[in-house]
Amino acid sequence: MTSDSNRDARQSKQEDLVSIITPAYQCAVVVDQTIQSVLAQTHSNWEMLIAEDCSTDNTREVIDRWTKVDSRIKLIKMSKNGGPAMARNAALERAQGRWIAFLDSDDLWLPKKLESCLEFASANDAAFVYTGFRRIPAAGGQPGRYIGVPASINYSQLLGNTVIATSTVMMDTARTGPICMRKTYYDDFDCWLQVLKKGIVARGLDADLMRYRLTKNSVSRNKARSALKVWRAYRDLEGLSIPLSVWYFTQYAVRGVLKYL
Repeated sequence: MTSDSNRDARQSKQEDLVSIITPAYQCAVVVDQTIQSVLAQTHSNWEMLIAEDCSTDNTREVIDRWTKVDSRIKLIKMSKNGGPAMARNAALERAQGRWIAFLDSDDLWLPKKLESCLEFASANDAAFVYTGFRRIPAAGGQPGRYIGVPASINYSQLLGNTVIATSTVMMDTARTGPICMRKTYYDDFDCWLQVLKKGIVARGLDADLMRYRLTKNSVSRNKARSALKVWRAYRDLEGLSIPLSVWYFTQYAVRGVLKYL
């Protein structure tokens, strides 16, 4: 193989390298399964950056064992607990891939998640991809009904929607630019809004590719508090007027109820 061919091969490998961003806290019981779902991916050119956020259980030790099994798994040891936004940012700062995929430490991917998203992004010239999923009980078991996604969503549509699940998202940083989370209650929702505000349209791959684990301590499980935080995001982060905030909040609430029925 010539030097030009070697260079092209290296460039091609970097072009489809996916950096998987995983914040981890108090997840020793389930993080093994999450990592195993990444190891099972049909697309093998990935790195998994797990930012362990000073758990009081043995989460850090569990992850560290996996780094010795596969060098693509990388443990980032946070010096103090800062919450998911800071953990995600620590992983994002170390990401080497053009593609960024988000996977929470208690969720699971089906084997073709990365391959399918990359193929879909290429076929649809998409910089931001999200997919369908099913929920599973905290202890595992039979998945719930399939939750599908619309073909696309823009900034104004997302303001009134709950359609994008974090662990389904993949972004092309060559198109989105650097990705950074703000330290807010819904750092992921806020991040999607900031990306779409640039004029990017998120494209939905309506395929069952993720399992969302229902845990009682999940940020989104306290519905009253979640609703208040969404309202504050409209007013404080997005600077929307009260009438616009009411309009989007009504849509958000109705869609959220329908999704959980």
